[in-house]
Amino acid sequence: MLSTLFRAGYLAWAAAAVLAHDNGLALTPQMGWDTWNYYGCDISEDTILSAAQAFVKYDLPKYGYEYVVMDDCWQAAERNATTGAPVADPAKFPSGMKALADQIHSLGLKFGVYSSAGKYTCGGHFGSLGYEEIDAKAYAEWGADYLKYDNCYNEGQAGVPLLSYNRYANMSFALNATGRPILYSMCNWGEDGPWNFAPTIANSWRISGDIYDNYDRFDERCPCLSMIDCKLAGYHCAMTRIIDFAAPVGQKAGVNHWNDLDMLEVGNGGMTYDEYVTHFSMWAVLKSPLILGNDVTNMTNETLEIITNDAIIAVNQDANGSPAERMWKIPIASGGDLSLWSGSLVNDTYVIALLNTSPETQTANVSFTDVFIDEGPSYQNGTYAIYDLWQKDSSGVWGKDVGTYTTMIPDVVIGMHQVRVWKAAPVSMGSSRRRRDVGEL
Repeated sequence: MLSTLFRAGYLAWAAAAVLAHDNGLALTPQMGWDTWNYYGCDISEDTILSAAQAFVKYDLPKYGYEYVVMDDCWQAAERNATTGAPVADPAKFPSGMKALADQIHSLGLKFGVYSSAGKYTCGGHFGSLGYEEIDAKAYAEWGADYLKYDNCYNEGQAGVPLLSYNRYANMSFALNATGRPILYSMCNWGEDGPWNFAPTIANSWRISGDIYDNYDRFDERCPCLSMIDCKLAGYHCAMTRIIDFAAPVGQKAGVNHWNDLDMLEVGNGGMTYDEYVTHFSMWAVLKSPLILGNDVTNMTNETLEIITNDAIIAVNQDANGSPAERMWKIPIASGGDLSLWSGSLVNDTYVIALLNTSPETQTANVSFTDVFIDEGPSYQNGTYAIYDLWQKDSSGVWGKDVGTYTTMIPDVVIGMHQVRVWKAAPVSMGSSRRRRDVGEL
């Protein structure tokens, strides 16, 4: 049991931390790009500037992408011997971090940096444990707008939520003390249930071990079947496994504090088009940050089409800030499952997603009794205009109107490893009219 003195001190600290994440940032999930998934440690100022220039070339800021995040391996061999300040590798970053940030800002974008809440980073460079105030001050002076804060080499300061909270709160307070708005993205892999304490200190927090570019392969290095009370988050977590991990913790996220399902793999080559559509769609409806992890300087038309679907992005960026919840999940004999998700949006509209992770085509009725299980009979018996967010209308705009439906969307055919995503707008509540078919779902 905590001593009375320690408990009093902790409660005072926790009370102060309630405001520590309230930095006016991430009112919707952050969007941007990170170096790690594609480049790993092979980065330089040219790598990062090229990506920033590609943002402008492909008009990505128009869709909400704004952060260009420099991940691990930017560091010199040692800190400044006199001040302890972080130093960039002079061979990789000869112009220095301030100049790099200035160039990114000149393009109308924002600059992100990386460190770890440990003695070393995951790449073996110096971490920020014990250097929080020094490092936060340096990041602010460089002009950083974002910090991704990892969990490697944490000196055993984990295993119970209070230890993890204290370690990550130190950087939260240090960032806020700089006076510069810096989005704080915790990356502690779901260890110690960050969804229970991170909302008071961070704008987002990772919920699982690291993703890799695979649809559903089980890997022993990602051993947990659920992240609730998981003791080893690991890495090499397939995309659909992370969706399962995210299902129960959506209730913990909201405006300026988000569950982070990890960086996107769209465009990296390990999944099919349909699987990447699922990846992008489910990250969006679950209100994960949308942080690209591909080579944005060299994208196929398919990759660009997926990451610029503004109807799907609008769901992610909806001001209501409510992640979709899983309404049901049905196992399929041949493997995988069929699941239904729904979530509220602004103006009394809703998002509905039907996900098929099985290797076979499935047919299902999407019952409004299930979709609106929390809203009650008037919604369940209502009539809705339904928009398919992965179909374009005659003007080439995502979100085709596919008709009005009462009580259900019947006979939905969904192929293997596909997702169907709709927006539902009420036409009437509690109507007894039969549905009108317009087009074919």
